[in-house]
Amino acid sequence: MIEEAVRLLQSHHYRITKQRRSLLEYLSEFKEQYVSITQVTEHMKTLYPGMSFNTVYRNLKDFSEIGIIETKNKPTGACVKYQCDFGNLHHHHFICQNCGRVMEVEMCPLTMFQNQLAGCEIKGHRFELYGLCASCNQKLKKI
Repeated sequence: MIEEAVRLLQSHHYRITKQRRSLLEYLSEFKEQYVSITQVTEHMKTLYPGMSFNTVYRNLKDFSEIGIIETKNKPTGACVKYQCDFGNLHHHHFICQNCGRVMEVEMCPLTMFQNQLAGCEIKGHRFELYGLCASCNQKLKKI
């Protein structure tokens, strides 16, 4: 389950410590929703009481830079989720505002915007759709 992430770390010359493996195992539980960095830190401290917030944060930053996790800033703080598609690092999401489920959106709308910005060079983008997933939508309609 986490072997792709381990290979990616090794290819970037990171040692695979038991702490990193534990962090990867925990993060791999969050492929379909974001988890707060605070929650990740609290979990890691239960496994390794001496582990600092800075150590967890530094590893999460490294994981993000090489594409193991995705990050998002929410009003409540920074959140992360495990990469849902290592074969397609460029993708977008639909996020359920009720249950927090994250689903991958296959189409990228960048060309539509690029055509409207003649002479501009887009350096990056993030595209997210928000609403109710099918399950939450169905549950709420029954109420």
